[in-house]
Amino acid sequence: MRSEIFGCPIDILTMRETVDLARQAMRDRTRLQHVAVNVAKLVKMRSDATLSADVMSSDLVGIDGMGVVLAARLLGLPVPERVAGIDLLEKLLAVCASDGFRPYFLGAKPDIVRKAADMVTHEYPSIRFAGVRDGYFGRDQELDVVSGIRDSEADCLFIGMPTPQKERFLAAYRDSLGVSFIMGVGGSFDVLADQVQRAPAAMQACGLEWLYRVYQEPRRLWWRYAKTNTLFCAILVRAILRRNLLNGALLRKVGPSQTSREL
Repeated sequence: MRSEIFGCPIDILTMRETVDLARQAMRDRTRLQHVAVNVAKLVKMRSDATLSADVMSSDLVGIDGMGVVLAARLLGLPVPERVAGIDLLEKLLAVCASDGFRPYFLGAKPDIVRKAADMVTHEYPSIRFAGVRDGYFGRDQELDVVSGIRDSEADCLFIGMPTPQKERFLAAYRDSLGVSFIMGVGGSFDVLADQVQRAPAAMQACGLEWLYRVYQEPRRLWWRYAKTNTLFCAILVRAILRRNLLNGALLRKVGPSQTSREL
């Protein structure tokens, strides 16, 4: 179900429903671009036109962050669960192994993306990669990268490139890649390559995975998360107040007598 939060479209889906849509796109050879939104991305979209355009033009907008799940529920949206990007990636790789789809990894450093692919192959010996390519290439090499992806006849493309490089690349070449399912995976290749550890399951369930990341890299991340989380809370509070004011105005318009009869 397509809905909206803070002006951003979101698709209210379970993990299973999301996986099924991706599998169907690969079977039918129809393009489906997935993007996952979290607190940081929702905040950054408000000042980053390139990022905002990428999210708005995506076919499927999943809810990655637990903070977004909780905010949506506070605003009355029936979000059943968080569909974390790394979890979705791992489930789709399992689908590739079982159904014979061929993934393509694009992004990260050469040793990281290669190790990530090796770790996946170790876990799923039957999987066959269409290609593996690091994200360190210039604009003068982009057409060669696009040709390589298209010629590989990959069924799905997982992109671990930073913003705004990923968004600009997809805006320019998305329709030329010839890939059915496209998904940005952020730093997931680092996780697959065992270079970054995920938070314990209990912290993930409580929406505190960001805090675990700050614990791992405090100097680099503490200010980023403090800033985005504060801005997100402010945006949420304004949205709740606006919703309550609108509901109050509606009740006043209807009138207490009519409201009582309806009750």
